Amino acid sequence: MPIANGNDLTSLIVPLAIEAGEAVLRHYRNGVAVETKADLTPVTAADREAEAIILSGLARHFPAIPVVAEESVAEGRIPKAASRFFLVDPLDGTREFVARRGEFTVNIALIDNESPVFGLVYAPATGELCVARDRADARETRLDPEAARIDPSLFAWRPMRARSPDPDGLVVLASRSHLDQATSDLIGRYKVKSLANAGSSLKFCALARGTADFYPRLGRTMEWDTAAGEAVLRAAGGSVSQIDGRPMRYGKASEGYRNPGFLAWGLQAVAPAA
Repeated sequence: MPIANGNDLTSLIVPLAIEAGEAVLRHYRNGVAVETKADLTPVTAADREAEAIILSGLARHFPAIPVVAEESVAEGRIPKAASRFFLVDPLDGTREFVARRGEFTVNIALIDNESPVFGLVYAPATGELCVARDRADARETRLDPEAARIDPSLFAWRPMRARSPDPDGLVVLASRSHLDQATSDLIGRYKVKSLANAGSSLKFCALARGTADFYPRLGRTMEWDTAAGEAVLRAAGGSVSQIDGRPMRYGKASEGYRNPGFLAWGLQAVAPAA
């Protein structure tokens, strides 16, 4: 099926994310065993069930568009390279999921010519749903995780807009599970008002809604960890770039879909104070 606009993507993909989120929540409530993948990252049955739901739905709605999904790649199922493809992380923040902190998300992005043009971040434990329908339209809503699924056009959407930083200092976000010394040293070069730790792609959403200013990440991430969140943040007026200022690139199969370090900003990037 051809993709006409962001409304089409939203109406078809949001229900998939909600269904995947329901599966994740079932495991979250009942407890789940944790396995370790070859790359030493954790995986659970919730990751695999949510991914299967999303893959089935995307294949049904968009059979001509390949999908790069975290657990499929880990098992060696990598589609042929294409300029347009979906990137899926069925459970971003598995460590937060296992620790029962609620800061985990379902991430789905559409990539076109190495850049995300649609992104969805859904936190099933809280009902927080953020969507970038195109490069200039970011919106959010909060769902009742216990409520029946309804038509996304009926949701009470609110626009998202990143903010300019406060001259008194930055509100900085850092990974709860992956804050390394290099990232801490980088943060120390800026005038910081407060530093908060958070899990998963919710950090991008906080920047996009204007409740934080800066999210640096020098440690390991994968393309499916960032594509949806980057789409939301950029559509809200923010930016994500490599450390040297170059744009992020998606679809790097030859590099194992690994990201370089990056800097995510709200409405305006600022220079280090030191």
